[in-house]
Amino acid sequence: MGAVFFYELQGAPLETTLPMLLDKARGQGWRVLVRGSDPALLARLDDALWHGPVDAFLPHGMAGGPHDADQPILLGDVPADGFACVMAVGGAAVTAEEASLLARACILFDSADSAKAQARVQWKSLTDAGIAAQYWAQEDGRWVKKAERDARGGA
Repeated sequence: MGAVFFYELQGAPLETTLPMLLDKARGQGWRVLVRGSDPALLARLDDALWHGPVDAFLPHGMAGGPHDADQPILLGDVPADGFACVMAVGGAAVTAEEASLLARACILFDSADSAKAQARVQWKSLTDAGIAAQYWAQEDGRWVKKAERDARGGA
């Protein structure tokens, strides 16, 4: 059974945080789906990944191409089949059933927008379903764990 990590972005934009998390996930050998329902947001993230540092390039593609099954990182609003990790952005959902089959799910949201309320609903839904969860927030440029629930819902 997997775990869900919630990341509240308070200092760095998604375009900065996502590549760092993708690099860590790929370092685990995971195939990653970046799930989002806003095509403009996904295009912006695709652009940020293409224009990042050359020595830190993260091979990826946008869903809907002929080589989706070969992409180590796929950006799109598609099912999680075949992925070890899902990173949900822009308020995209991850179900308890999906989370239980993944090595990791990550919910990334900005503290300044309505996604925070959505993340709270997701936290409750997933932890009530018995999914382990951690809540991380940025403080002074570093990540600090603010809350944790084990797979049985305990702290």
